[in-house]
Amino acid sequence: MEELFIDWLKEYGYVILFLWSILEGEMGLVMGGIMSHTGDMQYFMTIFVAGLGGFTGDQIYFYIGRFNKGYIQRKLHKQRRKFAIAHLLLKKYGWPIIFMQRYMYGLRTVIPMSIGITKYSAKKFALINLLSAWVWAVITVTPAYLYGEEILNLLINAKQYWYLVLPTAGGFLYGVCTYFQKLERHFLQKRTNRFPKIAEQELSSPQELL
Repeated sequence: MEELFIDWLKEYGYVILFLWSILEGEMGLVMGGIMSHTGDMQYFMTIFVAGLGGFTGDQIYFYIGRFNKGYIQRKLHKQRRKFAIAHLLLKKYGWPIIFMQRYMYGLRTVIPMSIGITKYSAKKFALINLLSAWVWAVITVTPAYLYGEEILNLLINAKQYWYLVLPTAGGFLYGVCTYFQKLERHFLQKRTNRFPKIAEQELSSPQELL
């Protein structure tokens, strides 16, 4: 099974990378960087395809926000706190948030939809989104390309000592989730302290935000 999966990666690597990048999964880009290191994929083409996939994914989320406000109200009601945070970040930082959102766990899909809900220029968003997607691809693919051999050796050891790796990875993910939850509460509390009436309206009435 493992050999079959590797064969698929070698044969359909760019297609898999593009689809994986639409979901903005860094693991796919790391795999692309490793395969570029081993010569199964081409480095610059890997970056190009990964960036194009990331761009496509955020464009989809942007236009969901632009043309499907009713869907967001019905299906994403539980995410209203995150939409409030995304709204606040957009007002505070402006267009740089399009670059920043790719590194913000828990808000990566919400921010493009939140921007789509506003009257933000679709052309401007697309241009900044494309540039940020390629920057994201370079930052993620390049280390895996340069240190591919070391990563492969690490994966071999991880496979051998999986009983140590799994708890460590679980603890790391838990720490990341906890950090971003605290960051989320910090943004909301800061907003509440500065503008209590507005913050209450944003959190209690998502339809007003959307």
